[in-house]
Amino acid sequence: MTTPAAKPQPNHRAGFVAIVGRPNAGKSTLLNRLVGQKIAIVTSKPQTTRNRIQGIVTRSDGQIVFIDTPGIHEAKTALNKQMLREINAAVEGIDVLLLMADAIAMQPHADNMLIDRAKRFRGKAVILALNKVDKLPKSKLLPILEAFNNEFPFAAMVPISALKGDGTDRLVEEILKVLPEADSYFPEDQITDQPERFLASEIIREKAIALTYHEVPHALAVIVDKWEAKPKLLRIEATMHVERASQKKILIGHKGEMLKKVGTQARKELEELFDTKIYLGLFVKVVPDWRDNPQHVRELDWHTQLEAIGEDQANKLRALHQFAEEANAEIPVEPYQDNSEEEEKEN
Repeated sequence: MTTPAAKPQPNHRAGFVAIVGRPNAGKSTLLNRLVGQKIAIVTSKPQTTRNRIQGIVTRSDGQIVFIDTPGIHEAKTALNKQMLREINAAVEGIDVLLLMADAIAMQPHADNMLIDRAKRFRGKAVILALNKVDKLPKSKLLPILEAFNNEFPFAAMVPISALKGDGTDRLVEEILKVLPEADSYFPEDQITDQPERFLASEIIREKAIALTYHEVPHALAVIVDKWEAKPKLLRIEATMHVERASQKKILIGHKGEMLKKVGTQARKELEELFDTKIYLGLFVKVVPDWRDNPQHVRELDWHTQLEAIGEDQANKLRALHQFAEEANAEIPVEPYQDNSEEEEKEN
């Protein structure tokens, strides 16, 4: 006999919301704004977000689990295809689809790619967040909203400025209205599901993207190789992957100046974020055409990295147990016999 599920608190709503839009629409900026802390990196370059990132907003009347996704784009490389898989995976099982459009890029029409996404999600609530409205006069906003309204019956359309925070409170209210009644999925003090080492790698990547040019930002990936926490110091060592020797040269810079600048900026932000002194060691490695290699792309996913770390720790634990068992076991030893005299007689 199964135990009936506990009823949620009266008028308490909770659920999952995927933020979907084109590159540079402001999805990560909105997520950081709503959560109240930086959990997703933000740069002026497109396709910065590569993985699903969950940000959790908890209030007395509800909890919203936002899922930031890579920008919708054409998939040409293994990395691009993985990013699109992240978008599709994020949409599965969610309660609300939050489509985010750049008001500046929309003039004077709706975005057909976003409308297509909305139509695939029929049967559940779809909300439109029209971002960067602070950069347009109201007279130009109305035609854009009307164009979207004519294309799809949105549950709500909310003009916002993710950067300044305008309209974001109303956006949260509109989302809560359409979420199901349910208890919170996460503790009220948790704001993300991302491991700290992944956030550290993303902040390092953010600083490098902002300081470099040409193909380096797109060809860059960062993996944290060492994470050693001590009472007064957090030691982090990370490897920055690029595809060409020329990209490595740009990233290191003249006499290592660029790499030092990236490390200094990243370390300062990480120290503020983790509230501890940090030693940050950075290395640069050339992995030719890693974006076209599905295996390398999977290895750069933080989920895969965590699995590898867990497996490594399990192997070490098994080795320790085996060593302890062997140390405590009785090992039979044959008594030593000196046969030298017999050998001499034979000779």
